[in-house]
Amino acid sequence: MSEQQYPLKFGYPAKQGLYDPANEKDSCGVGFVANIKGQPSHQIMLDAYHLNSRMDHRGGCGFEANTGDGA
Repeated sequence: MSEQQYPLKFGYPAKQGLYDPANEKDSCGVGFVANIKGQPSHQIMLDAYHLNSRMDHRGGCGFEANTGDGA
């Protein structure tokens, strides 16, 4: 593999469809937990709890709509 095959790209993709780079913002505390087969499980709940416990600095400790920084 060479740099010519995979050139480095910087910045955001061009505006297209529903995507608009003007809507991008820094969100260091965003998390997503899912089972890719769509199966509910207790492990998903444990993973979500663990993820949320790591977001205390973002106000994510209680899932309240009126706390945090809006990310």
